[in-house]
Amino acid sequence: MTEGRLGYFPLMADSPASSGRGVLRGLGRNVIVLGVVSLLTDISSEMLYPIIPLFLTTVLGASMTVVGLIEGAAESAASLLKMVFGWMSDRAGRRKPFVVWGYGLSAISKPLMALAGAWPMVLAARLVDRTGKGMRTSPRDALIAASCDADQRGKAFGLHRAMDTAGAVAGPLLAVLLLTVLGMGYRAMFILAFIPAALGVVALVLVRGDDIGSRAFATPAVSSRPPLSADLKKFVLIYGLFALGNSSDVFLLLRAKEAGLGEQGMLLVYVFYNFVYALAATPAGWLSDRLSRRAVMVGGLVVFALVYLGFAMTPAPTAIWGLFALYGFYAAATEGVAKAQVADLSLPGNRGTAMGLMHSVTGLLAFVASVVAGWLWARISPAAPFFYGAACALAAAVVFLLWRPGFNNSAPREGTRPTL
Repeated sequence: MTEGRLGYFPLMADSPASSGRGVLRGLGRNVIVLGVVSLLTDISSEMLYPIIPLFLTTVLGASMTVVGLIEGAAESAASLLKMVFGWMSDRAGRRKPFVVWGYGLSAISKPLMALAGAWPMVLAARLVDRTGKGMRTSPRDALIAASCDADQRGKAFGLHRAMDTAGAVAGPLLAVLLLTVLGMGYRAMFILAFIPAALGVVALVLVRGDDIGSRAFATPAVSSRPPLSADLKKFVLIYGLFALGNSSDVFLLLRAKEAGLGEQGMLLVYVFYNFVYALAATPAGWLSDRLSRRAVMVGGLVVFALVYLGFAMTPAPTAIWGLFALYGFYAAATEGVAKAQVADLSLPGNRGTAMGLMHSVTGLLAFVASVVAGWLWARISPAAPFFYGAACALAAAVVFLLWRPGFNNSAPREGTRPTL
């Protein structure tokens, strides 16, 4: 029996997982299906993400202020709702209905934008889309944690992030093909984007439910829901320190443009970043299962700081590609691993709330970070946001190294592995 620094973690803490070999060992069917659903949904969303601002400004005549209002309102709504619906899924003792409705709302939002005759309709459609994201994200992550062996959580979330990010590679490339090669109009693209999103909703039929009465995915009743642990709150606080400097990727792209990368180059380098992220996410998650979550995350934060320092120095266009490649490794080492860590620091009965807390806090702080970055860029210098972001990342890395969690989310059993 092996004791980790967080105590004992059972090999099958919440549910029996599949007994596959290789990369799928220890992963239940839900992990794979939810990865496919995220892939399809991200293809749909990411093929529209670069054209929505163009549609608003060139077709509907909206100002850039309106564009910022729409995106800010939509993303803020999603961040707040992630905690609300995570808590609700704990209270209901069920995850799947929230996941189905969440993906369904996002699918419906696509053709709604095709009907827009003025920007308020686009705002409404974006709010529907982000409400769907807020509804599904925390329950889905809790369901993934319940659908794999406890010592495979890093790999499970890494695989999910890899498939999700693969959609972020395919979506923009598909948009370029449809716009430049086939000459498709914006409204037609909104309707076409409904197809992969709808296929993702259909695929959810294959997801195994987690009703309270289910033996595999049993969730404690409302009266027995445990409170969130102090270690979980400390983890979110430390990760929030990093999020306070993790501004929108738009600033990286604007810096790349300043360094001499053209508009097409900006799109391609962002696709390249997502490609590296997709390739590295599963190995990074697997590594966090074998070594420790903290070691992998600290490494990712240090890489983030180096990337931001590189952008602060106004890199040459050729160096931009290397920096975005490193940025992909940072994302792989933190985003899925952070979810696995939250799963380690929570229990089945409060895991939706725990996931929601992390998503909401980091999402709202990232919004603050973007506002601060814009102010620093305009008032001090274009390099200032990157020095600030690097400082936040290094500060969080140091605090993570000093952190000594003591949470134990289960009774001791044979076959456990250290998670921190």
